Amino acid sequence: MARLIFFCGHAGAGKTTLAKLAVPLLHERTGESFCLIDKDTLYGEFSSRVMGLLTGDPDDRDSPTYLDNLRDREYSGMIDVARENLELDVNTVLVGPFSREVKSRLVFNPLAMRIPVTTAISLVWVGLDEDTAKERIIARGDHRDRYKLEHWDEYRTRRFHPDQAQYPEVIHYDNTNFDQQEFAALVECLSDPSRGCRPEHR
Repeated sequence: MARLIFFCGHAGAGKTTLAKLAVPLLHERTGESFCLIDKDTLYGEFSSRVMGLLTGDPDDRDSPTYLDNLRDREYSGMIDVARENLELDVNTVLVGPFSREVKSRLVFNPLAMRIPVTTAISLVWVGLDEDTAKERIIARGDHRDRYKLEHWDEYRTRRFHPDQAQYPEVIHYDNTNFDQQEFAALVECLSDPSRGCRPEHR
C-alpha cells in the first residue's frame, strides 16, 4: 500500500522546507523511498514563461488570469504525476497550497483523484499567522512573490485555514517556531498512517 502525503499551506508557511526535512526521515523510519513533487519546482519556470506571454508579468501567480487559466491545471498535473508513481507502488509527497482541493475534499478522495483506492492518504496543513507569513515571504526574496506582495490585501482574502470539525482528516502543524520533538512526532505519525494522528501538532 503506497502512501500519498500532502504538505499544504499558504505562501511562506514553510511547507517545502518541512517536506524536504521529512522525506529522508520517512525513508529512514520505513525503509521505503518517497518521491517529492513540489509545485514550484514542477511548474515554476513553465508558468513564468506562460504568464510573461499572457500578461507581460512572469512573476504573476495571483491574478485572475493565472487563477482562471493555469492554477487548476498545475494542481491536476501534480496529481497526474503522483498517480503514475502510486500505481507503481511508489510513496509520493506533494507540496503546494492545495487550498481549493482541500475545500472541495478532492485530496481525500482516491476515486476522484483516480489513484489506487488502497492509497494511504495523509494531509499536513502547515499553519502560520498572516503577519509572520508576510515577513518570511519578504525575507526569502523570491521574485514569484512580487505580485502577491504588491496585491496583499487581495491575496489575504484567499487565505484559508481548514476547520478541524469540517476537515477532521487534516493534520495541523503550527510552524511559527520549529520544534524538533514536535516535528519528529509528526514524521512518526506520517510513517505509519494506520496508527492515526492527532489533528494538532502544537
